[in-house]
Amino acid sequence: MSLFSLAAHAQPFFLKAAAGERYCLFHPAVGACRGGLVYVPPFGEEMNKARRMAALQARSLAAQGIAVLQIDLHGTGDSSGDFADARWEQWLADVALGCQWLSARLGRPVGLWGLRLGALLALDYARSPYAQGAAAPTRMLLWQPVHSGGAHLTQFLRLRMANDMLGAGGGQKTGTAALREQLHGGAALEVAGYELAPELANALDALDLAKMAPPACPLHWIDVVAAEGRPLTPASAKLVAAWRAQGAELDAQVVAGPQFWGTQEIATCPALLAASSALFQEAAHAV
Repeated sequence: MSLFSLAAHAQPFFLKAAAGERYCLFHPAVGACRGGLVYVPPFGEEMNKARRMAALQARSLAAQGIAVLQIDLHGTGDSSGDFADARWEQWLADVALGCQWLSARLGRPVGLWGLRLGALLALDYARSPYAQGAAAPTRMLLWQPVHSGGAHLTQFLRLRMANDMLGAGGGQKTGTAALREQLHGGAALEVAGYELAPELANALDALDLAKMAPPACPLHWIDVVAAEGRPLTPASAKLVAAWRAQGAELDAQVVAGPQFWGTQEIATCPALLAASSALFQEAAHAV
């Protein structure tokens, strides 16, 4: 079955949640189902830039017998609520909802696949009370995980600073420390068209992979580098080594290609698609 046919094969639907509904796209496995993955998307505009890559990978995995559920988290995409309503705790609950649905659909536990902040959310989910029973991930595919929620928040706030410097903020020049002070004081901030709630910002500031224990399930970590032959960044290499020392079953690799989640135009990274698909090619590697 071609990827074009698989696109038509995907099943969109709304999944009822405690607060409204979550838009989902289900990619059934072709032939015998060998497992399933719930895709956890990145943050803000990165989610939109990555949609094509997510769709291509989901179709490829489905063709290999791995069913995939893509879910728009609360306040994002076509799900209920505005971004101003987004909360980290609710996103954890959404991941659990997706895992429970897919596990019930397939009759087996499933894994998680996260990109950027979605990978950090998946890792935080794995240690949360939500990850119990059928909702506990069997394995995780991590694309360019965000190491620090606080550092990621700083990058996001710099978009607001750039906007202010260009005059959209009335000429006001505000540093990230001042913006954080506003958030800590309970004020929401508009950043690049997204209204960021202080509750979400505070939750991000508290997340740091270096301070987390690795999940018990197998992990596949893939970073995207600018050119062939480049290794993991020192920060990633240090974290990978630390988690392995703690007993984590962690496979880490790099692929060369564009950082599609942040490019100006929609881009794809064929090497990342190929490397991820290769992880699930053998029957012994069922999820």
